[in-house]
Amino acid sequence: MAKGTIVQKIIDKHFVSGEKTVGCPVAIRIDQTLTQDATGTMAYLELEAMKVPRVKTELSVSYVDHNMMQNGPENRNDHLYLQSVAAAKGVYFSRPGNGICHQVHLERFGEPGKTLLGSDSHTPTNGGIGMMAIGAGGLDVAQAMAGVPFRMAYPKVIGVKLTGSLSPWCSAKDVILKLLEILTTKGNVGSIVEYFGTGVKSLSVPQRATITNMGAELGVTTSIFPSDANTKAFLDAQKRDDKWVEIKADADAEYDRVIELNLASVEPMAACPSSPDNIKRVKELNGIKVEQVIIGSCTNSSVRDLAIVAAMLKDRHVHDKVTLSIAPGSRQVLEMLSRNGMLGDLIAAGARVLESGCGPCIGQGQSPADTTVTLRTFNRNFAGRTGTKGDQAYLVSPEVAAAAALTGVFTDPRELGMKYPEIAEVKEFLVNDNMIIPPQPAEASIEIIRKPTIGRPPENTALPQNITGEVIIKVGDKITTDHIMPAGIHLKLRSNIPAYSKVVFECFNEDGKPTFAERAAMVRDAGRHGIIVGRDSYGQGSSREHAAICPMFLGIKGVIAFAIERIHAANLVNFGILPLVFANQADYDKINEKDAVLIENIREQLAVDKPVKAAVQNASGGEFEIELNHNLSEEDIRLILAGGSLNCV
Repeated sequence: MAKGTIVQKIIDKHFVSGEKTVGCPVAIRIDQTLTQDATGTMAYLELEAMKVPRVKTELSVSYVDHNMMQNGPENRNDHLYLQSVAAAKGVYFSRPGNGICHQVHLERFGEPGKTLLGSDSHTPTNGGIGMMAIGAGGLDVAQAMAGVPFRMAYPKVIGVKLTGSLSPWCSAKDVILKLLEILTTKGNVGSIVEYFGTGVKSLSVPQRATITNMGAELGVTTSIFPSDANTKAFLDAQKRDDKWVEIKADADAEYDRVIELNLASVEPMAACPSSPDNIKRVKELNGIKVEQVIIGSCTNSSVRDLAIVAAMLKDRHVHDKVTLSIAPGSRQVLEMLSRNGMLGDLIAAGARVLESGCGPCIGQGQSPADTTVTLRTFNRNFAGRTGTKGDQAYLVSPEVAAAAALTGVFTDPRELGMKYPEIAEVKEFLVNDNMIIPPQPAEASIEIIRKPTIGRPPENTALPQNITGEVIIKVGDKITTDHIMPAGIHLKLRSNIPAYSKVVFECFNEDGKPTFAERAAMVRDAGRHGIIVGRDSYGQGSSREHAAICPMFLGIKGVIAFAIERIHAANLVNFGILPLVFANQADYDKINEKDAVLIENIREQLAVDKPVKAAVQNASGGEFEIELNHNLSEEDIRLILAGGSLNCV
């Protein structure tokens, strides 16, 4: 067990119950929560279902940053509900246009040493300020707002020792891409990454936040930096100096694993299609034609990021075969750029300025043309996430993105023949919080606005004695929550579970054949239970709990895979779906779609510390038995037996 680390110290301070042994369940107190509109509507509906009159956290914030496009009334209906329920429940409300939740929270609310639980997988962004910031499903966040401690596995701590400093044209984005090359996107469940070493002091808070943001792609619980003089300088510049405290690991801190990285050795890098860990050096990609460049997202849209791009583009023009779009991460960033003239430089160079929100990162506009390359400073490039089937999306730093925008091809920025822009750290940010609405007093009478598209959390039944299952779909490795529940044009359906459920696993539907949703519903309506079979790293990516809610609505009772990622596994438990793991991975090859899976006496089987036994009957008539493991805690089992957390609450 790691000792003397920042992680251990914060957990100790917030510890409620459990065993402080790696892998064992613990419960910790949550100080702050955040939600965003795509996940927040359901989270607040769940909070209402718990009959909680007012949140019990130190601070909770509801952001609108995902569903900004208002094609039809659904998104605005959600926004009105979110604003009114925030006022009623004691929650701050960040209005549409104020910025991306992680960027704004870092700027205006994040506090070193505090715990933050957010209904978005990139909540670890705030680890850059020394918070233990964890992404989770909306129901876990709703329960945290209700004062329920957050349950997690006591983590293994991976220490990343940084030395040296970054060379010109190399960035914090390249640091996390290098770490993704080392650790990949799988096999890191139950770990937290903690940065330490002499190289830490060379990184500003925005640079650190870029690194912790994309720590989500590693599959770790969160990532964290110390709170030091650079953190204090950032909070001073945000006029929040009273929130600073020093947080650092002990000099003799022990880590479960140590990775050493000399920042001076880091090169410009890119994540190639279609996974954040498909890493190559930019110099290996030099000359590939680029048609689209987008700079923004919660990963790379700070003042510093966009100032570098503005300096590179000043008095130059975007290549005539490239479209360049810029999405400032917050209204603070946008207003500062507009006042210091840098926004004018970007516009003069031919950049299109987008709203301060998530936008293209979640497939909400700016989809690339067929068979063309798009460079994005985002955090994910899962297949089809851009909204274009067969997309060729690369993840790069702002420097690499701007170089391609100027040249029309992948270009190592060190070869531009340009002097690297010297960007001074901001000494005083422009603070204007008039688009953050504080909650109303507890005694105020607030009408919660519910338009016709606002649904309710679906109900589930208790786990049956016997699961009489049928395999609805069999999928491969690295199935993301984007595969399970597509975003993009469907995102506006998130408060309407019956409608959103129709597009579960839409990417695997075949023309002329019943969809996944139709097949699952037929099995459900026949009184049987749906089963999903996958391979390694099932459920990676977003925290969207709809990837559990909608399958539950369609009658899914179990997911069987080689490994199931942390947030998705927790969401499955929260909605009464069994997350099971093959004891013998060779059994995966024996199972096919439409096979019958019978798990008898499942309630009793879960009560003993033994593998779950299941009988499989192939559609062709063959029969065999398989064993399935799980790492469910006693509390997890209690929730699953009841049919999910809401049934217990």
